[in-house]
Amino acid sequence: MASQYWFSLMLLVSHELLHCASAAVHQHSVDTTERESDGSFRARDAGHYDDEARHNVEFDHEAILGSVKEAEEFDKLTPEESRAKLSLLLPKMDINGDKHLDPTELKKWILKSFHKLQNLSREEAQERLKDSDTNNDQILTWAEYLQDTFGVDTDEELSAEDMGDSGMFEDELTSNFPPDHKLLGNDKKLVREERAMWNMADKNQDGALDFQEFEMFSNPEEHPEMHGFLVNQTLREKDVDRDGMIDFQEYVGERALHQDRDWLLTERERFETELDANKDGKLDVVEIRNWIIPNNDEIAEDEVHHLFAAADDDHDDLLSFDEILEHHDVFVGSEAADPDLLGQHFDDEL
Repeated sequence: MASQYWFSLMLLVSHELLHCASAAVHQHSVDTTERESDGSFRARDAGHYDDEARHNVEFDHEAILGSVKEAEEFDKLTPEESRAKLSLLLPKMDINGDKHLDPTELKKWILKSFHKLQNLSREEAQERLKDSDTNNDQILTWAEYLQDTFGVDTDEELSAEDMGDSGMFEDELTSNFPPDHKLLGNDKKLVREERAMWNMADKNQDGALDFQEFEMFSNPEEHPEMHGFLVNQTLREKDVDRDGMIDFQEYVGERALHQDRDWLLTERERFETELDANKDGKLDVVEIRNWIIPNNDEIAEDEVHHLFAAADDDHDDLLSFDEILEHHDVFVGSEAADPDLLGQHFDDEL
């Protein structure tokens, strides 16, 4: 069930929020995974780098194909089949028809792919709402969401003590749970965060979410009106001294205990040169917002640089079709495939 999968993912991210110190993502010249653990959401480029700041090629594939499903299908193809399918895609990317891609053409294509991924996220939210909407009125109540996602009843209130009194959500949260619920401490914190985000998305404050509101709840990074919540959530998790900003120690947090000196130096450089725009040694709310929710244009620009570095063999700032096909694994991937999985429909509308 889509909603159950989504909950499992959110629960995993929540546990990272409580114990780590870098989705979304959505970011980009080095490790981006800290944003999921700090910021509680999945940004456009979440997963572009793994925990060791190694490049994740699946992000490249999704950026080119605009579809997680298409990327997975390409991964099942043989190299020959992957190149053949990619060759059909290249003319669509080549705006001026010169059989080369310049950086502008590639960037436009990647932004188009991001837009398609955003539409897919919207469709997934619609499916989640449908799965959870037990009375089929196209409105999701908090009770329906809790039952479908957490499997708890809503007839009796859960006390503040049972919720793990944090003192941060007294005005925001009014949750109903049976007193014998089995949620663990981290799960209870997840519920508090979920309810706070729910209230933020509930624009008409009727206690329920229509599809537009539920889409904001499901994909807050795509909606500017939700960004303030995400910034505040990051502050709640990382701002240890409660001064409304994040210094370098708070930025690396407990991650630093499990990394080597080179990692620490890399993160220090990133903090000072990329994130701390005003060079005051701390990230204010604007800098935090730019960190956890980077602009799609910036992400696309960075991806263009990466793909050119990987495939522009003659360093002429153009990617010929031959160069792209030679490096097809960078752009779309391939693998020895089960013949029964080949020949699946390729989206001509990409």
